[in-house]
Amino acid sequence: MLRRFWLLFAQAVTVLLALLFIVATLKPQWLQRQGSFGKQLANPIIALQEVAPSLSDKPAAGSYADGAQKAMPAVVSIFSSKEQKQNRDPRLDDPLFRYFFGDGGGTVRQDPVSSLGSGVIVSSDGYILTNHHVVDGADEIEVALADGRKARAKLVGSDPETDLAVLKITLDNLPTITLGRMEQVRVGDVVLAIGNPFGVGQTVTMGIISALGRNHLDISTFENFIQTDAAINPGNSGGALVDVNGNLLGINTAIYSRSGGNMGIGFAIPVSTARSVLESIITTGTVTRGWVGVEPQDITSDIAESFGLQQDSGVIIAGVVQGGPADKAGVQPGDILTKVNGESIRDTTELLNVIAQIKPGTQAKLNVTRKQKGMDLTVTIGKRPPPPKRPVQDDGSGGSGDGTDGGDGTDGSNAY
Repeated sequence: MLRRFWLLFAQAVTVLLALLFIVATLKPQWLQRQGSFGKQLANPIIALQEVAPSLSDKPAAGSYADGAQKAMPAVVSIFSSKEQKQNRDPRLDDPLFRYFFGDGGGTVRQDPVSSLGSGVIVSSDGYILTNHHVVDGADEIEVALADGRKARAKLVGSDPETDLAVLKITLDNLPTITLGRMEQVRVGDVVLAIGNPFGVGQTVTMGIISALGRNHLDISTFENFIQTDAAINPGNSGGALVDVNGNLLGINTAIYSRSGGNMGIGFAIPVSTARSVLESIITTGTVTRGWVGVEPQDITSDIAESFGLQQDSGVIIAGVVQGGPADKAGVQPGDILTKVNGESIRDTTELLNVIAQIKPGTQAKLNVTRKQKGMDLTVTIGKRPPPPKRPVQDDGSGGSGDGTDGGDGTDGSNAY
């Protein structure tokens, strides 16, 4: 009996060893897992260190995740397309060509041109702020939200002189962004740029505010840009520049670049300007600005010396639009304009901005110097004519002209 039991034991051990050999040869990973009693059968291949699970949902120190996550849902991608005109094939003028090949409909078909940009949902009603050059001339505009939804957008209106446009979509439960306050913004503040650069998908970049009130860049007629070193690339146009709390500070619109890519100098339209244009377009469908019909020039030291002026600030009137508000008020070429409604004018940029903010039809007081004598003139502000169409480059330099036909030394193309 004992011998028989020993024989069965030896056979069982042999079978188990054979099975262990087969498993170790074919499935060695099985031996590294825990057994039924929770004991590990083999040691790990290498020793690894892993951070302990966090007991807090707060982001790590120095993280901007909260601000980014607050703003990102309200930033959309914009896809616009414009049908190309169908051009007539010049070979159709040859009768022999038409005889053998027919007229082929008489046209050469071209694929539609598509462009990519970004936008910001600013209202639960579906209003979206973006750049004018993103949707300029588009036949179809499609908006893609961060949550995957898509919708056709309607162009409510645009303002080429600030390079802003307003779109509208019809969707439920739209995320919206919170508008920041420009008076609280300082050079050196950390900002985030959100958009869809090169169509790779929604992207967040970080930098600081490098400067405020940038102008004389020949990007648009009215310039008061926020400069930032947050990476902005083609496709970011119309996207959001936000603070670390996710509040909108500006609409990304242009970059300074020699290669077409980011070089650390980007520009955004301040939220104060964007809000003013948005409200005007929603209310009236357009943006109405004041206009007096003069062509001014900055007073340089040479001009001041030649005219015997004591100051090198203000503007000199180089031309007056015939029949315009300034002409009717008695403004003449050669006058030195120093104040408008008591507000000092240091250069042509200040003059343009001050006049544009005055409501058409109201009267304004101009302080001018003529032949070394000061005088006050009262002008009835007119409505600024629409600018002639000029191309604006995506995320680069571009702009819009302004004015109308005139006389007395100016054709109105640069009239304020």
